[in-house]
Amino acid sequence: MSRDVTNSVNVADPDSVLVAVKSIMESRYPWRPFRILDKLFADVASLYRGRFPGFHPCETEYHDLRHVLDVTLAFARLADGYEQEHHGEQQLGPELCLMGIIVALFHDSGYIRRVADNKHSHGAEYTKVHVSRSAQFMADYLPSIGLAHHVELATKVVHFTGYEVSPEHIALDDQRHHVIGALVGTADVIAQMADDAYLQKCYQNLYREFEIAGVTRCLNDDGSVNVIYDSPEELLRKTPHFMRTIVQDRLDGFFAGRYRHVEAHFDGDNPYMDALHANRRRLEDLLRQPDVDLIACFG
Repeated sequence: MSRDVTNSVNVADPDSVLVAVKSIMESRYPWRPFRILDKLFADVASLYRGRFPGFHPCETEYHDLRHVLDVTLAFARLADGYEQEHHGEQQLGPELCLMGIIVALFHDSGYIRRVADNKHSHGAEYTKVHVSRSAQFMADYLPSIGLAHHVELATKVVHFTGYEVSPEHIALDDQRHHVIGALVGTADVIAQMADDAYLQKCYQNLYREFEIAGVTRCLNDDGSVNVIYDSPEELLRKTPHFMRTIVQDRLDGFFAGRYRHVEAHFDGDNPYMDALHANRRRLEDLLRQPDVDLIACFG
């Protein structure tokens, strides 16, 4: 069983995450039913499992169904903490939080190949454009279930989870929309890096996705090739620096430290950041060993 960071929810099971998310939202907004979540969770499960019309099943083992469910649960907890700490016009309210859940669920849908696509053979080939493709998926899908009113904002907010558009360049009129974007972007980072299998997934799955995507190396202006990662081992060796940079530039930078909102949900604790830092320290400790065998540890 794949447990979340609190060891209380099976994040590989859509039904378990649905129960947890719906409980958080309905406790926060008892006057607002969230029956639409049943449909959203059923459809995201169908999409990733190859049962959604017109799409292949998910082929990316790092960016998989478990990941998006884990992110969605993290978002719900962050949003609940934010609402506890804010009042009046600063609160997000149920509709914006629902929109955030939608984005969390479908933020990586762009990795999934359409059956009609004859140009690509693996979802990881979309790595560089998967966020824009996720936005397009939501633009097509949401009107079909009566949520067309969420399309305009959702297709902008999803870019807080990627690198195609810098968060500072995403045009949003309402400060609360920036908050939602930052919460979704934060959830995406902390859920994956707090996962107790994060390092193993980087070694076994993420490098392969990067390799298929062609992002393990790049062409310099002079025509020479710059190798970014030449192996899963090198990816892991560079991961502690990457984690520190993500915390500094995105979590504390673009997203303004909004990971702290989860502490209100957990009565002062922050299991996500605790686990994130524990993963980084564990890897740093291993890498200090002169003869560490990363294959034995994570292969």
